[in-house]
Amino acid sequence: MEWFLLVVLIVLIAGGGFWMRRASAARHVRELGDARAEAQRWYERLGGQVMNLHGDDPAVRQALVDAGERYTAAGSQLEQARTVRQFALARETALEGLAYARAARVALGLDPGPDLPPLVAAQGAGQLTVEREVDVQGRHFKAGPRPGNDTPYYYPGGRVHGRPVPSGWYSQPWWKPALAGTAGAIGGLLIFDALFSPAFADPGYGYDAGYTEGFEDGSAGADIGDGGDYGGDFGGGDWGGDAGFGGGDFGGGDF
Repeated sequence: MEWFLLVVLIVLIAGGGFWMRRASAARHVRELGDARAEAQRWYERLGGQVMNLHGDDPAVRQALVDAGERYTAAGSQLEQARTVRQFALARETALEGLAYARAARVALGLDPGPDLPPLVAAQGAGQLTVEREVDVQGRHFKAGPRPGNDTPYYYPGGRVHGRPVPSGWYSQPWWKPALAGTAGAIGGLLIFDALFSPAFADPGYGYDAGYTEGFEDGSAGADIGDGGDYGGDFGGGDWGGDAGFGGGDFGGGDF
C-alpha cells in the first residue's frame, strides 16, 4: 500500500510539473505573439506617416528624415526579434519615429493626431514650454516648444549620459554626437550644463527637484535606451565637430 501511495505521489508530482511547463510555454507564446503584434501595429502606422507626409520646410524635412531612420531601424529590429524584449525595443523605436512624424505634422500646420504612448527613455525628461536663447563660447543657441527656421531640429525627449533632455525644437541636434560618443560630445554636454544649470533657471521653477525626479524616473528605462535613440539618430545636419542647443524653462519636472 505504501508503495502504491508513493507511486501515485510521484505521478502527481510529475504530472503537475508537466502541466506547469505546458502552461508556462503557452503563456510565453501568447506574450510573444502580443509583443510582436503590438510592435508591428506601431511600425505599420509609422510607415503610413512616412510615406504620406511631405514638406520643404527645414523643420519638416528634418523631422521626416528622423522618422524615416526610425522606420528603417524598427523594420530591422522586427525581422531579428525573437524575444518579448526585442519586440519591445522595436515598438519603442517605432513610437520614437511616430514622435518625429507627429512633430512633422505640427511643423506642417496639420493636426498632430492622437497622443502617443509615452516613450520609456523620455520618462521624466519633460518638455520645453517657452523659447530659450543663450550664448556659449561665442556662439548663439536657441530652443523652444515650436518649430522655426532657427529651430529645425526636433527631439522627443530622453537622456544623454544620464542627463534628462526635454522634448522640443533645437537650433542644433547636439544630442547626436553626444549619443554617438564622437568628438562633439564634450562640447554638447558643456552647453547642456550651461543651459540647464540652476543658475540659468527662471526663479521659482525648482530645477533641482525636477532634475532629480526626471533622473530617477528615467533610470527604470535605462535598459531600453539612453536618450531614446534606437535607430542611430546620427543623420541630418552638417556637424563638422560642432554641437549646440537651446534649453527651456522648467517646473514640476518639465523644462
